[in-house]
Amino acid sequence: MKKDVLEPGGIYHFYNRGNNKEDIFIEERNYSYFLQLVKKYLLPISEIYAYCLLKNHFHLALKIRENHELPEKYKDKVHLPFSNLFNSYTKSVNKAYDRFGSLFQEHPQRNRVEDEDYLRQLIVYIHLNPLKHNFTNDFTTYRHSSYNSFLLEKQTSLERNYILELFGGKDNFVHFHNENSIRYEGFINVIDIFDV
Repeated sequence: MKKDVLEPGGIYHFYNRGNNKEDIFIEERNYSYFLQLVKKYLLPISEIYAYCLLKNHFHLALKIRENHELPEKYKDKVHLPFSNLFNSYTKSVNKAYDRFGSLFQEHPQRNRVEDEDYLRQLIVYIHLNPLKHNFTNDFTTYRHSSYNSFLLEKQTSLERNYILELFGGKDNFVHFHNENSIRYEGFINVIDIFDV
């Protein structure tokens, strides 16, 4: 795992939290609005693998599209849609809640994912994050993560088929999550490096 420039074809874990640890999602509508902006700004340049939004921070796992798949205007500026996303969200929150200044703590952090085992661990970590921060006692009922999108048949912008294949199918996907939620403390200690 290393922090570096965004490269076409690279898989990354993006995460950030609110400035001074303040909430970035103030009410329910903020979560869906943030995801709308993710679709608008990030889908043209990336494949989304997983996400989890918590009151004061977020996690995204995604793959930057290959160079030939990138829109021409972003080929040399892959970082720009990320800036546009966070700037747009910050402006909206500032306007809606009569606040000023930066919403996020500096720039989003990113780590490159180098292999499929690490990606599997990251996906599970992202989905178990609400347990870690005591937002729920049952990660499967948490509304602001991508976990259930992998189990349902309805349309999604996530790379559902690839991720389910990565786990060896839907049953293994569920089993791996459940197994690690039971062994949660040990699992989190091993990969706590993912956290903000």
